[in-house]
Order: sequence, then structure tokens, then C-alpha cells
Amino acid sequence: METINPATGERLKTFDTWNDAQVEIALTAAAASNPGWQATPFAERARLFRHAAAELRNNTAHYAGIITLEMGKIVREARAEIEKCAWGCEFYAEHAESFLCDEIIQTDAGSSYVSYPPLGTVLAIMPWNFPFWQVFRFAAPSLMAGNTALLKHASNVPQCALAIGEIFRKAGFPEGVFQTLMITAARAEKIIADPRIHAVSLTGSEVAGRKVAAAAGAALKKTVLELGGSDAFVVLADADLEPAVNTAIASRFLNCGQSCIAAKRFILVEPIAEAFIEQFRHKAHALRLGDPMKEETRLGPMARADLRDQLHQQVTDSVATGASLALHGGPAAGPGFFYEPTVLDHVRPGMRAWEEELFGPVAVVIRARDEEDAVRIANDNRYGLGATIFTRDVKKGERLARRIQSGSSFVNGMVKSDPRLPFGGIKASGYGRELSVHGIREFVNIKTIWVK
Repeated sequence: METINPATGERLKTFDTWNDAQVEIALTAAAASNPGWQATPFAERARLFRHAAAELRNNTAHYAGIITLEMGKIVREARAEIEKCAWGCEFYAEHAESFLCDEIIQTDAGSSYVSYPPLGTVLAIMPWNFPFWQVFRFAAPSLMAGNTALLKHASNVPQCALAIGEIFRKAGFPEGVFQTLMITAARAEKIIADPRIHAVSLTGSEVAGRKVAAAAGAALKKTVLELGGSDAFVVLADADLEPAVNTAIASRFLNCGQSCIAAKRFILVEPIAEAFIEQFRHKAHALRLGDPMKEETRLGPMARADLRDQLHQQVTDSVATGASLALHGGPAAGPGFFYEPTVLDHVRPGMRAWEEELFGPVAVVIRARDEEDAVRIANDNRYGLGATIFTRDVKKGERLARRIQSGSSFVNGMVKSDPRLPFGGIKASGYGRELSVHGIREFVNIKTIWVK
């Protein structure tokens, strides 16, 4: 496991992966801590999560710096990620008890109700693109519900993984409640079968999701999968173009385009297509590419060289099959894994840019005849994570939002995760939900109690 600075390509640090004995110690500690943590009152769990939020806020620059160093996120976005983690901790500290209180049901019993006890130990397999937020998005509800957690983080962000474990220790969580495992993906698949693991949460690629789902299914373990996305960004003929373009730029190029819920397919109704593309091209071209540690930088490097190469091959293949370059970007010269903003126009079915997720600073433009055609195109995709619709007619936007096949649809706004709202997808984007009341109930036993 290595830290390689994406801005320079320099290898900074190497970490040994754990052996079987070290993994066994962690599994034993998680199992041993389960009874005590489940018996810990909500108020005490909440107190510890508020301590975690304070640790994050008091050392924002430190933790944001690790994110930027390991995966290249520009530092202003890294600071925002740390703040969001603190918010998530505080949200569940405040609301977990009410989310999981007994639900009284009137039946023929003298008393009947639904209770929500924890499952036990949850294995979290997390990605590199939001290396702190994705972990806290899982950990805050899972631990507040009374579960213990084991984290298998992405191999290119080992310092982030270790720092998160340290945050839980500094906040005062009991030993064994949250542990970071320094293991490979292959070892994680084997751990799923261990009887001391009761559920699995994965955020990652579609390929990883299929492997984890198969392993968990074989072991009859509950899973939540948040996988890839190729989110539609639909702009109708009556849209106000300035806010639509500004939102499109923010959504496509946040985190250098390396986000599952980034807008990726810009579906433009013909009357406004040319005007939208012209404004979008101009703003994308103006994004300042550079050192992610500098405040003025607006677009940092991609996280890894192989990811940049894969993205460029998708672009090259799409152009070879008929797509046009409205903005010619591509790999930037010099050190690091930088990729210039790119806009592919006239994308059609069969092209890689139509069929696949493009995980980087490349916008895909698809032209629609009218709003019905736009909805058809939006749904003509195997993913179903998020979608955006821009229109001045909000009621029409809501009607169309209901028809798009996705876990969330935003009208006149950018798709984003929010602790107050459920988050997740359908189709090849996975299943289950994170965040809100729905997220905390994923890893509990929804248990009926009936008393005569």
C-alpha cells in the first residue's frame, strides 16, 4: 500500500499489508467489543461522536492536507470534505436515538412494536475519491446504531485510513469499536465469510460491487452497495442558462470529475444546445489547473496514472467512433496525473462515452429533440444514481424528476449527498441507502416484538 502524490507522481511512503495474525486480532477485538458497545447508551455514543466532530474541525488543515497529498483533491474541497464529516457526526449524534426508537404498532396483542437492535460488526470497503466523507457517511450511523466497524480502505489512501482510525481513538471510542484494517481487496473478500462479520457496506466500482455481493450472498450477509453512476444533467428549452451552466461546471469538475454523483451526461434539448455548449466550453476552459495545495487552483490532478490512461482511452475511442471534441483537453504535459477539461459532443449510442461511466474531467454532450426524448435518453443507461433537471417550470421539473430512473433527482440544483436525505442508487448503481433515517436502519435488525 503506497502514498503516491498525484500532483508529482512521487512515491512518498509505503505500508506493509497485514498478515493473518493481525487480521485475527482485529476480528477478535471487534467481536469482544460488541456487547459493551451495544449496551452503551445513545447519549454516550453521541458524546463520543461530538468529540470526533470537534477533532475534525480543530485539525481541519491537517486532515485536508492528507487528502490532498494522497489523492489530489484541491485543498479547498478537502477542507469542505472534513467539515461535512463533522456535520455527519453531529447529525447522527442528535438524531440516532429518535430514528431507532421503538415503533408502536396496534394489533391484536396487548403490546406490539418494532425495535431496531444492531446487527453486530459491519465491514466497510471504501473508495479513495472522498476518502474521509465516505467513511464517516457509513461509520456515523452504523456506530450510533450500536454496531462495531472494520474499515478496509482503498490501497492508494493508506494515510487517510490510518488518520481516520486515529480520530476515533482521540475521540475516546472504546477499543475494538472502530478499526482500520491494512489489507488487500482479496483478503477483504475472504473476511466477509467470517462469522464475526454480520454485514458489508461497499462504495466503489460496479466490478467490486458484483464481487462483494457474490461473496456476501454466499455467506448470507446483508450488504449495501453504492457503485458507479453516469448521472444525467437535463437542460430543457425553457431553462435559465446561466445558473444551469454554472451548476453544470461545478457538478462535472468537482473533485476533478471523480465523483459517482457528478453530472456526466449533459442532455440538452436542441433549442438551447448550442448556447449551453458555448458557455460551458468557455467556463471549463477557464478552470485553473495546477498544484492542489494552492488556493487559486480550481482543477487538480486525477488520483492515479492508470485512471487517467483509462479515461483518455475512453475519450479517444469515442472520438474514433464519431464523437466530436467541443473542448480538446486530454493529458496535460509535465509531472503528475493532470487531465485538461474536455467536452465530447454529438455522443451517440454504442460509443464508450454513451455506454460507460467517465470518471474524470470529461463532459459528455447528448442532444435531445424535446423533453420526452431527454427523459428517454436519461433512462437509457445501466446506471441509476442521480439526475438533475433544469427548467423554469418547477412543476414540470418535478413531474419529469419522478420519471427518471435514479436514486435521487434534483430540480434546478446539483446532485449532492446530505445527512438529512437518503442516498443511494438503483440498477447498476447498487442498492440500499446511506444517510438519513433510512441509512441508519440498513444495519439493524428490524425486529417485531409481540406481547399478549
